[in-house]
Amino acid sequence: MFGSRRRRPRVLAALCAALAIAMLASCNRTVNTADGATSDTGAPPSAAKPNIVYVLTDDLAWNLVKYMPHVQQLRKKGTTFTDFFATDSLCCPSRSSLLTGQYPHNTGVFTNNGDDGGYGAFMKNHNEEKTFGPALQRAGYRTGFMGKYINGYQPGDKHGTDKPYVPSGWDEWDVAGDGYKEYDYELNENGKVVPYGDAPKDYLTDVLSERATSFIGSSAAAKKPFLLEVATFAPHGPSTPAPRDEDTFPGLEAPQTDAYDKATRDAPKWHNILTPLKPKEEKQIDRKFAKRVRSVQAVDDMIGRLGKTLEDKGLADDTYVVFGSDNGFHMGEHRLRPGKQTAYDTDVNVPLVVAGPDVPAGEEVSQLAENVDMNPTFLDLAGVDPPSTVDGRSLSDLMHGRTEKEWRDAVLVEHHHAGSTKDDPDAAPEITGNPPTYAAMRTDDSLYVEYADGQREFYALDSDPEQLTNRAASLSAGQRAALHRTLTALQRCKGAESCQDASRTDG
Repeated sequence: MFGSRRRRPRVLAALCAALAIAMLASCNRTVNTADGATSDTGAPPSAAKPNIVYVLTDDLAWNLVKYMPHVQQLRKKGTTFTDFFATDSLCCPSRSSLLTGQYPHNTGVFTNNGDDGGYGAFMKNHNEEKTFGPALQRAGYRTGFMGKYINGYQPGDKHGTDKPYVPSGWDEWDVAGDGYKEYDYELNENGKVVPYGDAPKDYLTDVLSERATSFIGSSAAAKKPFLLEVATFAPHGPSTPAPRDEDTFPGLEAPQTDAYDKATRDAPKWHNILTPLKPKEEKQIDRKFAKRVRSVQAVDDMIGRLGKTLEDKGLADDTYVVFGSDNGFHMGEHRLRPGKQTAYDTDVNVPLVVAGPDVPAGEEVSQLAENVDMNPTFLDLAGVDPPSTVDGRSLSDLMHGRTEKEWRDAVLVEHHHAGSTKDDPDAAPEITGNPPTYAAMRTDDSLYVEYADGQREFYALDSDPEQLTNRAASLSAGQRAALHRTLTALQRCKGAESCQDASRTDG
């Protein structure tokens, strides 16, 4: 668990200013009509709209944040969501939820490839038209997307067109296919495939940084509001650092929480293969952790560079800067070798930091939030009413220090055991964590998991924050029925109202 569950007292002046801004924004909301067009309902078009810069990392866990000074500074300037979760600790389903605001059971994307995953499933289920890019473009925003998109996407794909395909809704498109190595990749740069080599200048995170600053500059020159998502491949394995960072943090060792190399009591059967870590494996974990730390230094540099560019262009006061991760990563906890895909907090509780107009400085928000909330949040910040089809809710009030009435009691995690490991960058040995298909429900004080093979897990987080004692067998029949009922409702929900109702726990 990261951070405190108790919110600090709010500053009255900041609250009043935030309310004033909210009242002003409500006079200038853009409404999506049934045919996808927009209409202005209040203030004239000249009213300023905020910019949004979203930096999304790959496999970044909370334990890396302390090594990122610009992110730490962002936390001091803004607000941190301490209980922010991913719908699945796996790249493709998580990113699909981020982009569309829908749970995997509504995007149809549960894995990284095959019939129920990857770019094929993303396209088959018409998810591109649900992303926040097209909606914001219709609202007058310049939109940019850079870096990693959806697993299986290839820069040269044409999708029946006469040139490399660029999804509608994006003014700037600089997206890679296999960019994990940070070198020897291709970018689809607005419909043109551009190859990059292995020279220091080709290091992907730095290339994205350069293109991102250029996009901010061109948007400033155009005097248009903008949304930019920069999705890095770092720190996903092989966690290649920039040349300047290769020798940093010598001798760094991985952190060891209370769950490190500890067996879970009454663990589900898929844990049976997990044995105590060997000294050689612990050294491998230390080396892998150090590589992860080195690989995010360039990401942190980029965040600093983007911030300076916003200041130089006079845009800093009008821009929300958002930092997050698609999923977490365990490294020895529960005796799991480095990996993800579980419902434990190491894998699904990820950073979300927001700074920007009227966002309180140095604050923490402990309400349960999830990546399905990002789509409606961005739309809301831009003055666009989120469609009823999104499963998440806007975090705007929470990030501005305002109270949300009847907030959710639980968030949903959905995971399918992959049917194929071919071309899957996250395919790994069983000892790294490869559980059966499951659905899980995380509340502020518990984790409940139902596996497709009938196994169950329940952790009481107040007394067991590291999730080491499975108490599912000690639940009463009534407790089991109530948990199952809420989890089932979440798995069936469609749309914000339905999912909000489903998230209410009994008692």
